Amino acid sequence: MPSIEVLIAFTLAALLMNISPGPSNLYVMARSIAQGTKGGIIATLGLAVGSLIHVAAAVLGLSAIFEHSPTLYTTVKLLGAGYLIYLGYSYWKASKEKHSSVKIEKSKAKPLWTVFYESVIVEVTNPKTALFFIAFLPQFVVPESGSITTQLLILGVIVTISAIPCDLLVALFSSKVSKWIIKNESAQVIQERISATILFGMGTYIFTDELRTIKNN
Repeated sequence: MPSIEVLIAFTLAALLMNISPGPSNLYVMARSIAQGTKGGIIATLGLAVGSLIHVAAAVLGLSAIFEHSPTLYTTVKLLGAGYLIYLGYSYWKASKEKHSSVKIEKSKAKPLWTVFYESVIVEVTNPKTALFFIAFLPQFVVPESGSITTQLLILGVIVTISAIPCDLLVALFSSKVSKWIIKNESAQVIQERISATILFGMGTYIFTDELRTIKNN
């Protein structure tokens, strides 16, 4: 079981990143504009289910790697830290670009079950989500704190749960949020740079800390 300090830090980081406008927010917004708040809520639930599928896959894979080769697990953590640094750089670079080009078009209304099913598929088939979980989750695992599988599962569920209220807010206030995303570029820049700083700082710290640990051993 991760320590309370680790859980608090991890939850805050996950919330800040989930708040930042991204593909999932825009997808929920499109569904909300197409068929109201209910459609957005269903899309949110579908995305959450898809996210949990990624969590399950990441937990199984990472746990197996750690059990059979702790050295390979360390390599995965280093590669993951590098990926977080890359994401931080990408977020910062994106914050410098103009957001006025973002278009949120009203899509065709669909049966709610279809919305749910498609939302699950959209999230499950997103390779960036899989990479993010593989890179992000191992960084907060402490082998001395108990089962690796349990720790990974708890952290993955936290990421998924913390995304739900963010997406629900988008679903409930889709028209206002869509206008905000299009017009309020400065707020987007601030959010994206906060996310960039968290990811870049986290990745850099973890990478150097892992290298220091390897050197000392």
